[in-house]
This record gives sequence, C-alpha cells and structure tokens, in this order.
Amino acid sequence: MSILVNKDSKVIVQGVTGSEGQFHSVQMLEYGTNIVAGVTPGKGGQSTLDGKVPVFNSVEDAVKDTYADTSIIFVPPPFAAEAIIEASYAGISLVVCITEGVPVHDMLKAKKIISQNGTRLIGPNCPGIITVDECKLGIMPGFICKKGNIGVISKSGTLTYEAIDQLVNVGLGQTTAIGIGGDPIIGTTMRDCLELFESDSETDGVVIIGEIGGQMEIEAARWAKANMSKPIVGFIAGQTAPPGRRMGHAGAIVSGGDDTADAKMRILKECGIAVAESVADIGQKMKNEMN
Repeated sequence: MSILVNKDSKVIVQGVTGSEGQFHSVQMLEYGTNIVAGVTPGKGGQSTLDGKVPVFNSVEDAVKDTYADTSIIFVPPPFAAEAIIEASYAGISLVVCITEGVPVHDMLKAKKIISQNGTRLIGPNCPGIITVDECKLGIMPGFICKKGNIGVISKSGTLTYEAIDQLVNVGLGQTTAIGIGGDPIIGTTMRDCLELFESDSETDGVVIIGEIGGQMEIEAARWAKANMSKPIVGFIAGQTAPPGRRMGHAGAIVSGGDDTADAKMRILKECGIAVAESVADIGQKMKNEMN
C-alpha cells in the first residue's frame, strides 16, 4: 500500500522540455516512475527523453491519448498556476507543483478551481512525493529511501531528506514521503496527509516536520489526538528564529501567539505526539515509539 502515488500512476510532466523538466524527468524514469507523456505548448508531436516520452501541446490532448491521472509541474512561476488549472480541467486527479515563487494571488485562484473540480494538489514550492520503490514525483533523491512502514510529511525539502536518512539509520523504512511545501497557499495540508496515512494499512507510524508560522501543525496535532491510532513523531524547525522575521519559506513567519516553535512543540506534546528537540533525534524517537 501507499498514499497518493504508486507504480500504476500514469504521469505527465508539464514543462518536460525545459532544463528542470528534462533533468528531473530522467531521474524519475530511472527510479521507475511511469511517465506516459510530456506537455509543452507548441511542441506537440515531438518526443523527448531519448524518444521514450511523447510530447503534447496540452494536458487535455495528453490525457485523451494516454489516460494519464497524475501530473508534475516544472513550469516558471508566472505560468505555474495556470498549469495547475489546466491539469485540473483536463481531469488529472493529482497534481504536484515543484515551482517556487508562484504569486499568492494566482494560487488563490488555482486553489478555488481545483477544489471545485476535486483535484488534489501537492505544493507548490515543494520537493514532491515518493512512494518508495514505486514512484518518484519531484526532486527528492530516491536512493536515500528504504521501503518500510513509516510515513513522512514535511514542509521542508532538505529536512524531508534528513528525516528519511535518520529513519534509515535506525533501520526504519518509509511507505510514502511527502513534501507539502512551505508557501502560505498550498494544496494539501499536514492534516490531509495524516488522514491518508491513518487509512493506509501498511503505514504504522508517521513523522511530521513543521516550522514556525501559521496554524497547520496545531490543526494536524489536534486532529491526530482525536482520530489517529498510529504513533507520530514531530519536529518544529525555526526554534531560534527571532519574532517577525521570515525564515526561508514564505509561510514561515511568526506573528505571535501559538505559532512560535516553543508553542507548537508544547501543543504537539499535549496532543500525544512525541516531539524531537533536534532534527538528529527524529529516527531514534520514531524507533522508540514503534517498540
């Protein structure tokens, strides 16, 4: 089992002929991801990636020809939201948007439309999602993963990789790892992911990596307290961040109240989540929770 993607996912790459799309599509194919098509307006009828992947002018054309159900977007920021909307209208059920710097106004429009159409979005400004040994969508290094029974949810790309490495070092593998993105407007929240992992029969524990700013971690923790049967280990980045200063991610800014690292860590503990004080403790803390 897994959540969101697996070896049967039929993937299209929007922006496949760009440098980022080319580079990461090669990595995804090598991992085993089932890329059935690429989309670049004006280049329909061509092929790319050594002739392995046909290119279409639109997502609609690609879906009609390949029955694709999943899309990953490597499109520049000014056009990324429209790419999300195009995929949603074409009937794609899962869209992963890697692009950083998508205007907030554009994302508000895109989120409203995909919600109406029932499309799930991961990102934007995220490393993507990987179901170990089955499907890699995005920029995560697949070689660091090991098949196992722990789900990973993270706002941070690099901390996602660190958490995976920590788990592997103590002998724990992963089912699916998701980088949800650190922007103020994203498609899928930590709570959404916890619900999916709770329903996945092969996931026995979950790591969540949050950061200062916003209420997402708190909402997830309170939902987990009432609904989650599986152990959770949490880590909050930005413990030394000064109030009022943005720290890397657009959504990582402390306005006061319970969006500080200390407040979030306290609330996570109150909700029964085992909190790692340091990123270096994540693996061992999860191992302890599984025993």
